[in-house]
Amino acid sequence: MKNICYFFIFFMMLFTLIGCSQSQNKDTNKLNIVTSFYPIYIATSNIVDNVENVNLSNMTNIEVGCLHDYQLTTKDMNELERADIFIVNGGGMESFLDKAINTCPELNIIDSSEGIIQAHEQEEHAEEDDEHGHHHGENAHIWVSISMYIEQVKNIAESLGKIDSQNKEKYMANANNYINKLEELKEQMHSELGVLKNRNIVTFHEAFEFFAEEFGLNVVAVIEREPGTSPSAGELAKIIEDIKDTNATAIFVEPQYDAGIANVIANETNKPVYTLDPVVTGELSKDAYERIMKENLRILKEALK
Repeated sequence: MKNICYFFIFFMMLFTLIGCSQSQNKDTNKLNIVTSFYPIYIATSNIVDNVENVNLSNMTNIEVGCLHDYQLTTKDMNELERADIFIVNGGGMESFLDKAINTCPELNIIDSSEGIIQAHEQEEHAEEDDEHGHHHGENAHIWVSISMYIEQVKNIAESLGKIDSQNKEKYMANANNYINKLEELKEQMHSELGVLKNRNIVTFHEAFEFFAEEFGLNVVAVIEREPGTSPSAGELAKIIEDIKDTNATAIFVEPQYDAGIANVIANETNKPVYTLDPVVTGELSKDAYERIMKENLRILKEALK
């Protein structure tokens, strides 16, 4: 019995030490900001650039990619417990968000998609009788559209300014500087993609729907609606039929996922396979989004020439 008591006392002391250790790891002299995944980190890193007393980190490993069915780890929860602000993509991308909110009720959550998807849906409803209207359903890959990414940058900067009013002007100035670069990128891509004639493409999954809409590309088929869910035999036959019927120029895969099924389809349709990057992994550099998009532009020009 005495041994059990000693064990219980030791366990309680250990638990207390761990709790103290975790609280001490939180830098109370800084604003601790955590982003959910890669594209949100890149946007935020531009917004908080050279802002003193801000500590920015990304919760998920940069190799994770899109957060489809992502489950929070103990390491993730510890990081959120030390954070003051958690910036997410939103739109349903972070399926674990409710758990994070319930576990860390005092955590400030910035949803960078706020108002963007709703505004787009209203535009879709207004065009629902137009044969060119698009219907995306629940697609949260809004950052792949440069225009929507710009709106996310605005949302993040404005929300940070409300929470940290002392640095509001710095956040807004940085955001405006970054937005100017993104606008230049968008203009360049419109100019160089606008002259391409055959605009029918096949994408790996739904990441490029908003991108295709923005630049007037026509996605005739999607290989995997969700990564890791291979098409059935019937779906595969339909994809091959659609490619042949529309004379799609190329099949595009993503560097984060296996291209096995795409290669099978390519062999059946005699179409080339190229790689487009949805900007979900890469270097943690402030110009990463622009560099990846410019590479996508180069690939598209080569594939659709």
